[in-house]
Amino acid sequence: MNPTTKDTLDLDDGRLYYETAGKGEALVLTHAAFLDSRMFDDIWEPLAEQFQVIRYDMRGFGRSSPTTGPLCRRRDLDALLNHLGVARAHLVGCSNGGQISLDLALEQPQRVASLTLVDSTPSGFELQGEPPRYLMEMIGALQNGDVDRANELQIRIWLDGAQREPGQVDDGLRQKALEMNRIPVAQGTFFSADAQPLNPPAVTRLESVHCPTLVVAGALDHAEVLRAADEMAARIPHAKKAIMNACGHVPAYEQPTAFVELLLGFFQNAL
Repeated sequence: MNPTTKDTLDLDDGRLYYETAGKGEALVLTHAAFLDSRMFDDIWEPLAEQFQVIRYDMRGFGRSSPTTGPLCRRRDLDALLNHLGVARAHLVGCSNGGQISLDLALEQPQRVASLTLVDSTPSGFELQGEPPRYLMEMIGALQNGDVDRANELQIRIWLDGAQREPGQVDDGLRQKALEMNRIPVAQGTFFSADAQPLNPPAVTRLESVHCPTLVVAGALDHAEVLRAADEMAARIPHAKKAIMNACGHVPAYEQPTAFVELLLGFFQNAL
């Protein structure tokens, strides 16, 4: 077992909690914006056998500080890499974590050895059709300060997904997700704005990504997320796409063993 180092990085207006383990090329895990770095618990050790693995809680999540106003999450990721002396890293991001990773790869391509975008949409991607079920009710619960209801609805949207009911998802995973998500819900993180969005946004320049890229999507995720995966795989040069069956928006959390096998296979074949 690789020992894990736990620490915090002080920023101008907050702090990031992060962990590192293993040796070798740097691999950074960025979580979805309804969980925190604990979503990677079951892939942490296997990846640390081959990489210097880094995971962190975005501000407003987990053990990082609450948000105090507008912020730029790719700047936070960049600051963490600088703090750790990492000039170049493999970036693995889930959902919003993938969007942040993709934006950084476009802004600073020299820093990114590869991209793995998991159930992500590129910045500037416009959702079509009906919003996910429960979304408007969830926003209303947040605005009314109903933490319990908003927390449950967030998990129904992003863990259970459009095609499953709560009883169809592993109860242990669901309870852990509720625990993680309660922190950003209680802190109002959902309403934190990005002060420096990538300009022009990623969706307008996917062809400019030139590092090896793996696009992953859970087969049970929302149709628009699957459409975004198709578009990224089609437009990012030489991108590979993989669909993971029987899981939704966070396949690395639901199916960690299969996800690690997929990721290591990508590295072996593409790098």
